[in-house]
Amino acid sequence: MNTGVTSWSARSAFAGFDWAREHHDIVVVNAQGVVVEEFRIEESAEGWQRLREKFSVYPEVAVAVETSSGMVVERLLEAGCAVFPVNPKSAQRYRERKAPSGTKTDRVDAWSLADALRLDGHTWRRLLPDDPLTVELRLLCRDEITLIGQRTALVCQLRAALHEYYPAALSAFGDWTAPSSWTFIERFPTPQRLLAAGKRQWEKFLHTQKLYHSEALYEKRLAVFAAAESFCGSAAVTNAKSLLAVTLSVQLRTLQKHLDEYRRKITELFDRHPDHDLFGSLPGAGEKLAPRLLAELGDDRGRFDSAEGLQCYAGTAPVNYQSGQVRKSRIRRACQKALRGTVHLWSDLSRRSCPWAQAYYRQKREQGKSHACALRCLGQRWLKILWKMWQTRTAYDAEQHQRNQLRHGSWVLALVPAANPSAPGSQNPSQPVERL
Repeated sequence: MNTGVTSWSARSAFAGFDWAREHHDIVVVNAQGVVVEEFRIEESAEGWQRLREKFSVYPEVAVAVETSSGMVVERLLEAGCAVFPVNPKSAQRYRERKAPSGTKTDRVDAWSLADALRLDGHTWRRLLPDDPLTVELRLLCRDEITLIGQRTALVCQLRAALHEYYPAALSAFGDWTAPSSWTFIERFPTPQRLLAAGKRQWEKFLHTQKLYHSEALYEKRLAVFAAAESFCGSAAVTNAKSLLAVTLSVQLRTLQKHLDEYRRKITELFDRHPDHDLFGSLPGAGEKLAPRLLAELGDDRGRFDSAEGLQCYAGTAPVNYQSGQVRKSRIRRACQKALRGTVHLWSDLSRRSCPWAQAYYRQKREQGKSHACALRCLGQRWLKILWKMWQTRTAYDAEQHQRNQLRHGSWVLALVPAANPSAPGSQNPSQPVERL
């Protein structure tokens, strides 16, 4: 259902907004589809002032734009426009409907969006702005994910460099996202420097970094250090790659410092958000995934008419194809990628603390589904629960959920060990979950 002060039948102007980095093309059509305005503005204060002057003669003009976020959307909302985001694939189809010859220009793009909004916009959902707290949290979470990806890339480069000249370092340390691993490379950048330091320095390093708790691992590391020069790169390779390894370690340390600041800021905003308790109650979400789930859903409860809408948006719902007697399904690619990745991680972690989630996952695996597919199915089920929680503003209650399963005769409940100890594949939920 569209929201706004103007009913759809009363609208008299529909604009298509084709945005770019340096300029934007706008075409306005009336209720009969006649072009009444077309112009280009620069991406500048003067350009946006010109747009506001042009739009001032149209009361709450409806604008179709090929994005749902970013500065363009924010400025259109500030200008008092009713913004209707369009999926890029849909925008391509609308353009092909207007220009089947394949013609593509900025003006054609804007015109096709404007006329599509005029004809079909009554079924589209108007974009409503989130509150500033949610917007800031969403941007921070998405940027954090990007920075984590950069950290992963640097770790892969560091491991590749060590593989060429310093295999002993790879054998001694398994977690290269840990600062202690980077400190080791900075302190002992080559096998020769490691051997020259001697056993006393090795022990001091391990104690300083608090790596002495496991006696077996402690002794193994000392043995690896002692044999570090028995299998390593040549002098030329060592001299070159050791410099790269130290450089990457310093970059990782700097990046981690900023990631810690991101985490502090995200936690602060999440604690202040009204939906903190709701998302914080989700099993397995924890302090990292709960803010991401909150940020992607936002605070507009009318954004999704049903749980199916949220499932499609998150990419857990399959895409069905049916033609004649042919019926098949495939994974949904057109979705919000950050939310899909977050739901995947959340589904996996929920199995550790939620017996029914683990039972559901195992059942899907026994049906022959892959690990990723089983988690996607579990995420589909979790999103249905989350949507209801989000709509009613209630926190997750494991006992209430179990009562609902009993009331509806859920087949999942029969697989939960606590409810059916003799069920095949049952296990103690307190035991570690097998990672497949």
